[in-house]
Amino acid sequence: MHRTTAIVATFVTGISLGVYAQGARLRHVNPPALSTPTGYTHVVAPQRGRLVFIAGQVSADRSGSVVGKGDFKAQARQVFENLKTAVEAAGGTMADIAKINVYVTDLSQISALREVRQQYFTGNPPASTLVQVVSLARPEYLLEIEAIVAVD
Repeated sequence: MHRTTAIVATFVTGISLGVYAQGARLRHVNPPALSTPTGYTHVVAPQRGRLVFIAGQVSADRSGSVVGKGDFKAQARQVFENLKTAVEAAGGTMADIAKINVYVTDLSQISALREVRQQYFTGNPPASTLVQVVSLARPEYLLEIEAIVAVD
């Protein structure tokens, strides 16, 4: 019983260190006991609204054609544009994204990914997981991003 209380107290204390704007849907927390993140937030907690789950977005245009075949940065831009379109269709903005899962076929492209990502997450970045995979749904795709969004 005491151990559970201590864990809950630690979690609540960590959450109280979070950053959020008045009226914001999300609270961003980087507990001091964890490493300083680069381009992501360790803990993102919804403050109000409902959660929306966005399927993995790839570098396809409206007709389904691959954009930027063989060009990681061009594909990243298209993926983030597709993600933005999906989030807006759900009633949110990029600032409302709580969590992203990023799947890439080549981790050596991480600097290009970060460069493009910073253009879309200009405030507190979401919690994020990055995974290298052997392949995606089509061999031409170099990355895919899925998201969880908090909307009203």
